[in-house]
Amino acid sequence: MLITDFDYNLPQELIAQKPADKRDCSRLMILNRENKTIEHKHFYDIIDELRPTDCLVLNNSKVLPARLFGVKENTGAKVEFLLIKRKEGDVWESMVRPGKRLKAGDTVSFADDGRLRAEILDYGEDGTRIVKFFYDGIFLERLEELGKMPLPPYIERESRPEDKDRYQTVYCKEEGSVAAPTAGLHFTKELLAKAEEKGVRLAYVTLHVGIGTFRPVKCERIEDHHMHFEEYEVSSRTAEIINSTIKAGGRIVSVGTTSTRTLESAAYFDEEAGKYLVRAGNGSTGIFIYPGYDFKIIKSLITNFHLPKSTLLMLISALYNREDILKAYEVAVKEKYRFFSYGDAMFIE
Repeated sequence: MLITDFDYNLPQELIAQKPADKRDCSRLMILNRENKTIEHKHFYDIIDELRPTDCLVLNNSKVLPARLFGVKENTGAKVEFLLIKRKEGDVWESMVRPGKRLKAGDTVSFADDGRLRAEILDYGEDGTRIVKFFYDGIFLERLEELGKMPLPPYIERESRPEDKDRYQTVYCKEEGSVAAPTAGLHFTKELLAKAEEKGVRLAYVTLHVGIGTFRPVKCERIEDHHMHFEEYEVSSRTAEIINSTIKAGGRIVSVGTTSTRTLESAAYFDEEAGKYLVRAGNGSTGIFIYPGYDFKIIKSLITNFHLPKSTLLMLISALYNREDILKAYEVAVKEKYRFFSYGDAMFIE
């Protein structure tokens, strides 16, 4: 398949620059795969679409305030860091800007009193740098004080204090992402409580979202594309909830593409049950899901509206089909849905 098969026209003004006033008041497009209908509701109506036998799987990764602004110590030149991944201890891989100013041995200060500093150790992949941090106290506390939320490049404004709340899910727990698992941004604690009252089981996985989520597909043939790897964890309790739901004939509803990639990466065929189940444990996944993929665990998906030619659009096209997804996106444009991270949601049931 060609990358151009996943293109669509999106007016710039439909790219959401801020979240809805209230999380669950965003709009919700419901795609019914059985009868091929489209309904327009609000996200709080998701309760009506969930069944008492469902299991809702959510990614509890927490976004780091990973964007740091500092000065090169020997020249005073302004520089910017975007932390990508912890290598070990206080050593991180980071994107830096402007890259030409930062070479091995250079040092950077992010606070006048020196309570957070970094030294460039080496070059990483794709122009990144390997950096070691020096700090007073606890690193994550310094990051909370001095860092800003790493909003996606299509949000054309600076991060604001309120983004530290709204660019996180209400159930985030495990620090490590540099981008939000955005399908979960629509949930409130009250909405999750209503789901549980209805009988829906909640299960949490962890997949730390990397910067690769913003990297475009550069291959003409999508089969030639290689995904970035991301770390994930499925706890034994989560595996038990998911597997018991599957064995009982319930539906696994994935909240977001990151939860989907986690579950499909952790899938294995259980001979005794005669079904695909989920294996507990830690892993690293570079799974690339595109049309032709046979889903093993998830049956339905809650997701946002994705970029043209993106791997995320390919994933949802694998769950439904490319033609119907693109038709739905045409409807979304016509109905002026809000797109991308702070935008509206879609439920593929």
